[in-house]
Amino acid sequence: MIRIISFKICPFVQRVTALLEAKQIPYQIDYISLSDKPEWFLDLSPTGQVPVLVTEGGTPLFESDAIAEYLDDISAPLQSDLTPEQRALNRAWSYQASKHYLVQCSAMQSADLATFTERMSKLNAAFARAEQTMGSGPFFGGETLGNVDMAWLPLLHRASIVEAHSGHDMLAHYPKVKAWQQAVLATGIPQKSVSEDFAVRFTDFYLADRTWLGRGANQNEAPTSVQTRQSRGCCG
Repeated sequence: MIRIISFKICPFVQRVTALLEAKQIPYQIDYISLSDKPEWFLDLSPTGQVPVLVTEGGTPLFESDAIAEYLDDISAPLQSDLTPEQRALNRAWSYQASKHYLVQCSAMQSADLATFTERMSKLNAAFARAEQTMGSGPFFGGETLGNVDMAWLPLLHRASIVEAHSGHDMLAHYPKVKAWQQAVLATGIPQKSVSEDFAVRFTDFYLADRTWLGRGANQNEAPTSVQTRQSRGCCG
């Protein structure tokens, strides 16, 4: 059976486990502490980061983009009959998601509104590009769930938790992306792709009182000099 080495709130891991869930590929998952990485994990991971996928043959694979391509190589695609051009575009749009995971992580840790707004600018630009590209939905490529949906799932899932906890909707200005978020959440895959205590661990780390979002995203709150932990603790 495929084995995943994970840190519980890492979006790069969730992208992989979401794809495994969507493809209904059995896997086991082992969680580690990034502040005390075991030697056996460091022996497996050239970068010291998660996710690591250990194949049934015992080969450790790293980097979520490469792992996603491997899963497509060993199983049926979520979307059949795609042209080479469409597959290439899907990989490009998937990369647009994964390169913004740490952007979102950093924004969520902002101590005040000004910092949050500054850090969200790149992520807002990504949401705007998706908004302009999407058709009638409900998923990115139309009626069928695909790899792009799984790549964006961590961003969309975390945005939903932020909204529920703080009242701030990261997607308020992007109605197509908002509808896409709701369609992805309705599949149940976001909930299946994380640990049972994910929401608690996520809010404890990103939505604590030290962050603007954690304090309820008070629009009238004055900037504060409180320093926040950086997003390097997210996955590596």
